[in-house]
Amino acid sequence: MILSISGVVLLGIIVFIFFRKCGLKASHALVCALFGFYLASTAIAPSIKAGGESLASLLGGIQF
Repeated sequence: MILSISGVVLLGIIVFIFFRKCGLKASHALVCALFGFYLASTAIAPSIKAGGESLASLLGGIQF
């Protein structure tokens, strides 16, 4: 749960930065949000979630 909230916040910040600095239009952000919403209800959603969790696990295991 914490990872998903952190991921949502991180992606939201990235979209905001793109919107402010790189010329991302509000319509593009809306299309991206709708795509993510509809993608979450498809059969591939568990695979995407598992991939995100394994990536977070990999990044969390890196020792500096």
